Amino acid sequence: MKINFKMKKNIAVLFGGNSSESEISVKSGKQVSNWLDKELFNVYPVLVKGNKWTLNNENGEEINKTDFSLTIGCTIIKFDYAYIIIHGTPGENGLMPGYFEMLGIPHSTCSTLISSLTFDKHFCKLALKETGILMAKSLLVRRNKKITSEEIVKAVGLPCFIKPNNGGSSCGTSKVKTTEEIPAALELAFKEDSEVIIEEFIKGTEVSNGVVITNNKTFLFPVTEIVPKNEFFDYEAKYTPGMSEEITPARIPENVRDECYRLSKLVYETLGCKGIVRVDYIIRDNKPYFLELNTIPGMSEASIIPQQAKAYGISMTELLTLVINDNLL
Repeated sequence: MKINFKMKKNIAVLFGGNSSESEISVKSGKQVSNWLDKELFNVYPVLVKGNKWTLNNENGEEINKTDFSLTIGCTIIKFDYAYIIIHGTPGENGLMPGYFEMLGIPHSTCSTLISSLTFDKHFCKLALKETGILMAKSLLVRRNKKITSEEIVKAVGLPCFIKPNNGGSSCGTSKVKTTEEIPAALELAFKEDSEVIIEEFIKGTEVSNGVVITNNKTFLFPVTEIVPKNEFFDYEAKYTPGMSEEITPARIPENVRDECYRLSKLVYETLGCKGIVRVDYIIRDNKPYFLELNTIPGMSEASIIPQQAKAYGISMTELLTLVINDNLL
């Protein structure tokens, strides 16, 4: 066998995963693979399904996970970089970043520690508490913990959101308006995770802000205003055409926009994030309240980050090249 050494860097784009978000991840992964500059990179789309990692082509060659290599015919391909676009587990929760860090292969997202911390909504809030960022009141409930509907209402009020503590794309999330709705909402959330976070409802304007900080430049993308047709920005509103209106730039005062920029940069630097992240807020009385941090945001053509990059004036091909080269240099 011969080992393939080329001037162009070998980039693996990993997508799929083992969560409810796997279908969205596949769409994101295919789009990222299309966007990557083929004059600079040899791009290998890798589909992750459980313990099986295969090249996403008709032959489906299997990845050797011992050293993260790929054999095609008589050629062994060694990867220079891993672009992780797996929402949920094992990408966004830190498992896959840890694997690549053990192998010494650069990757696109946050470190193992930061990925796992930010994937846990409760601990992410605790980590950011000292910054003084405004947040909704919240309550963490574990599966084995007994709690009454009355205790929940006393802690966060009504309406409130009940959602899996670890998860994304609003899978298993409910907006609860009455005490009677709480048990069913808890049951739904516990189907996704063993921990549930319950947050007060803040009436306001929902916005999202993409951030990338490289060694040479800080990108604070235009803020996007999200207007869902459903009760909130749920799975259907996020991924069904016409179920939400996403307005970039957001219809918010300039000083509020600038405060979103300040907070997003603060979140990124406080946690030591890496790569492209998205910070979500709800704006009440012209004050942004932190909702959550997404360290592997959606990358389909209709996703928020590509919309913001376009409004900023940078192509996704150029942006991805900057992110990859920042880790390779």
